[in-house]
Amino acid sequence: MDWAYLFEICLTGLASGGLYALAALAFVMVYKGTRVVNLAIGEMLMIGAYLFFTFAVTFEFRLWLAMPAAVLSAGLLGAGIERTMIRPLLGEPPISVFMVTIGLSSVLVGLVELIWTADQRRLPDFLPTTPVMVGDAFLAPKVFYGALIAIVLIATVLLVFRFWRGGVALRATASDQAAAYSMGINVPRVFSLAWVVSAMLAALSGIIVGSIGGISSSMGVFGLSVLVVVIVGGLDSVLGALLGGLLIGLIEALASSYLGGEYKLLATFIVLVIVLMIRPYGLFGTHEIERL
Repeated sequence: MDWAYLFEICLTGLASGGLYALAALAFVMVYKGTRVVNLAIGEMLMIGAYLFFTFAVTFEFRLWLAMPAAVLSAGLLGAGIERTMIRPLLGEPPISVFMVTIGLSSVLVGLVELIWTADQRRLPDFLPTTPVMVGDAFLAPKVFYGALIAIVLIATVLLVFRFWRGGVALRATASDQAAAYSMGINVPRVFSLAWVVSAMLAALSGIIVGSIGGISSSMGVFGLSVLVVVIVGGLDSVLGALLGGLLIGLIEALASSYLGGEYKLLATFIVLVIVLMIRPYGLFGTHEIERL
């Protein structure tokens, strides 16, 4: 066996897994705070990339200004989605909200094709293009630096939500909504915060992914792998999102290199089925016990 080649594949898989982990964190943020399964996470990621394209290329903003403008705009979109589509369904069966997010994904794809057309586009280069060598292993520079940015963003979000008052409120609401209400926490506002932060994280993830492979109206397919990541890791587990992203990225890289690119998704779904058979709540998900 060529161990140097295997090492290179593993590094590439872990770097890709870092990007999955960032997008998975956006998913977990909404589920943990509001118990909503957002199947439109891939399309929200896509919208963030197109907003960056609009500010950077159409409006010709400088890159250091275009990125925060796109992220803040995505946050406003997240707030609007929560206020107009999700909040009116509070107290309704979970399947109702679930179906709304499926509809939302179709609406966002249609919006992108209506405004920007379905043609593939390239984002302005903002990641270094200097080759990255780890020992004798070569890593694609955009994948490496994209993963590095994702890791820094994930660490920043975790620190902010560990010590910031809004983060404490989000964690309290996630643990027990009734208790959070009784302690004076504005739960609807926390719901809105979760959607805003999730949309901003998804936008950042979309910008990084789009800078590597370009953007198109089919970018939402990336969300399928993200969904596998969060189910494997546990829907409500931040740690599960991080480790699940690394695991799925590694498995995809190994399957693609040794079996062929067409087996990449097959391998991840086999892992998904095996994990769910052993731990139905995911590797790090909360095992909820309902009393009758």
